[in-house]
Amino acid sequence: MDSLSNQTEQQLGGSMSVLVRQKRDHVELDRLLHAIDAASGSERQELLNELCRLVFPHAFAEESVLWPVLRRMVPDGEALTLEIEREHQEINELFTDLEQTDPDSDEHRRLWQRIVALLREDVRDEEDKLFPQLQAVASPRTLIGLGLAWEVVRRTAPTRPHPVVARRPPGNAVAALPLTVIDRSRDRLDKLARSGDSRVATTSRRASGVLARAAGVIEHVPPMTRGEDPSTSRTNRHS
Repeated sequence: MDSLSNQTEQQLGGSMSVLVRQKRDHVELDRLLHAIDAASGSERQELLNELCRLVFPHAFAEESVLWPVLRRMVPDGEALTLEIEREHQEINELFTDLEQTDPDSDEHRRLWQRIVALLREDVRDEEDKLFPQLQAVASPRTLIGLGLAWEVVRRTAPTRPHPVVARRPPGNAVAALPLTVIDRSRDRLDKLARSGDSRVATTSRRASGVLARAAGVIEHVPPMTRGEDPSTSRTNRHS
């Protein structure tokens, strides 16, 4: 089976196919990774925020829409999606740690290098292993249907790391609405916090902090943590 990276849009099922949508996001991911590597200070932080708004909705939509279908349709779907869920979990954990560091610090660079390696590994696992198997068994109509469902979820998904939330239903499905509202509100507040008005910036920063603490509480509510494979649980991975 040929990797998605070697196939044209037409071969992947057309512009509405989930395979094309995935590949398009992967191309944008590569652009952002190179841009972040070359940036520093406030520019680097802004690009990291943009990366989060790409990576986390993308992964959330995969886990909610695509992986359940792949586990039913693809013979190796369970093992392959579990491998990617573990990668997603570690990326969530690393980004959570990254948020606590200065963008120009050595610790930030160390965490960043590991994140980049995992993101590139995730892309290769999907484009070279998982999606070619889906392509082999799914009709063009199915690929388009999956693409539309994935896009709807991606546009309304959380935009920040949530390592405590389950990577599978029902946990991620229950968490979607409250965490999406909080994350996207924080995105707007953080943008205001970077504005020139010091009073608005201070108020926005404080409000974002309150929402961050609220998200931390919500993540630990039992329904949010149920459904995933034990090997992707943060508690089990660090025990």
